[in-house]
Amino acid sequence: MSFKQVFEKHPWEEVKAGIYAKTTSDVEKALLSEKRTLEDFKALISPAAAAYLEPMAQLSRKLTQKRFGKTIQMYIPLYLSNECTNICTYCGFSLDNKVRRRTLTEAEILQEAEVIKKLGYEHVLLVTGEANQTVHVDYFKKVLNLLRPHFSMISMEVQPLDTEEYNELIPLALNTVLVYQETYHQEDYRKHHPKGKKSNFLYRLETPDRLGKAGIHKMGLGVLIGLEDWRTDSFFTALHLQYLEKTYWQTRYSLSFPRLRPFSGGLEPKVEMSDRELVQLICAYRIMNEEVELSLSTRESEKFRDHCIQLGITSISAGSKTNPGGYAVEAGSLEQFEISDERSPGEIARVIRNIGYEPVWKDWDTYMQGSVANS
Repeated sequence: MSFKQVFEKHPWEEVKAGIYAKTTSDVEKALLSEKRTLEDFKALISPAAAAYLEPMAQLSRKLTQKRFGKTIQMYIPLYLSNECTNICTYCGFSLDNKVRRRTLTEAEILQEAEVIKKLGYEHVLLVTGEANQTVHVDYFKKVLNLLRPHFSMISMEVQPLDTEEYNELIPLALNTVLVYQETYHQEDYRKHHPKGKKSNFLYRLETPDRLGKAGIHKMGLGVLIGLEDWRTDSFFTALHLQYLEKTYWQTRYSLSFPRLRPFSGGLEPKVEMSDRELVQLICAYRIMNEEVELSLSTRESEKFRDHCIQLGITSISAGSKTNPGGYAVEAGSLEQFEISDERSPGEIARVIRNIGYEPVWKDWDTYMQGSVANS
């Protein structure tokens, strides 16, 4: 049994029609329910819920503070490599994007880590393209052994691996793995991933099952908003999350909300999502699930991120560079995507404090790295 069997019971067009058929009565029922179902989630992400954004935001804020308090976890990505053997229509690292490739050496990784540590971070997210001959399990082992003395929490967003490979990495202080399905629409998935191992939709779909069997502490899910109808994709993400929570109940979960951003020669979104709609989605997930962590990256604007801190978000990045060596080694190398919020971690921390919240620099630990680093 894997999520594949659950997924196949929910045809895309039927799910989509069900979402768009929801009424204001369905939304009101969902807001008043004590135990919400996936049908309630459909109502909360439907067009009918747009008129209920204020009560959704108030409830989302209340539920988030009840579970997480007034804390925002801070993390930063460390891009190790832009080498990739996949063709993805939306990504700057795509194989058909003719740019100079590089993978950081151990010495270069330590240079990057030194700068990140000075910014105050204890939580680092390791990111690579998908190039199994270069950035493979042995490379990841070396990187984890290199960095675990320097960071209290290490996450990864790399190519999907087999269960046995995750079993090799988890003992080396790997805390969290992020794996985004990009879209749950199989036909569009094939269109956007015409070449490379990533073109295997089902292998990627079952990656969270392999992570769960390996006993990962936390895993992150999400889709690339803009590739397909965001409401339908979000339902499948919620369906996937519900299955995983029941099956691998000892694992923690997070969700991210990456909206399609430009890169060199990049793809225009098939479906535009407004800021109000993204707020609606964030609140819907929180109202549906009080335990899941919700993350917002520097893809979003300053104003939007500041607003969302109080609406359900529990973790954000700051000062991010989306290119290998971007912090110290080679600032001008290829970026995976353009960022929108370019404020420093110190500036973000001050914003968080000014609205009455606390920035947390490692996994829900209130120990701060010192005001000097964040000044």
